[in-house]
Amino acid sequence: METITINHVTSIINVMIKTVIENESYFCELDSKAGDGDFGASLTKGFKSLKENWEDINKEDIGKFVRSSGMIITEECGGASGPLWGGAFLAAGRYAKGKEEINIKELSELGQSMVDGVQKRGGAKLGDKTLLDAFIPAVESLKTSASTNEDIVSAVKKSVEAASKGAESTKEIVALKGRASYVGERSLGFPDAGAVAIAVILKDILDKAFQS
Repeated sequence: METITINHVTSIINVMIKTVIENESYFCELDSKAGDGDFGASLTKGFKSLKENWEDINKEDIGKFVRSSGMIITEECGGASGPLWGGAFLAAGRYAKGKEEINIKELSELGQSMVDGVQKRGGAKLGDKTLLDAFIPAVESLKTSASTNEDIVSAVKKSVEAASKGAESTKEIVALKGRASYVGERSLGFPDAGAVAIAVILKDILDKAFQS
């Protein structure tokens, strides 16, 4: 696969919706170890709203579709999830403005725009035990693949592996951002729920939106 079209993107977001809803309890359970236990519910609230408003979302091009999705997520997700996840989508929408398809280089740049969107709102960095500990390695992997113009499916597979390793690494990190930072050393031994969510979502995207 050399490019991702608007049809691919709609399939990707559909997979995200299903994955988030199906993992609501799991994500809440993970969050209860070091956070306040409502991450899964907060995220699901936004993605259920996305599902309910699916027919009304502007799908004219990738940018408009992702931006419209981001506005719903920002408004409907509870807690910190709205600004962070919605911010990522809105940033991606701005990057992809007017684009009807994107190649591997553009995909890596879109991913970086999403990371930037999260950091702009949350102020976290790699190593703070947040979703960025899975998301940043995933995007860096895409950049490496883009440097050799690798096939998109192969690149996404490597990106998923990087996200999984990043999420696993959060078990050994003391939380410095978010609600989990309040418990300090007690957050050791448990993975960050947001990082795990990124890894789980990307794995499902690979398996369900990129595999024929």
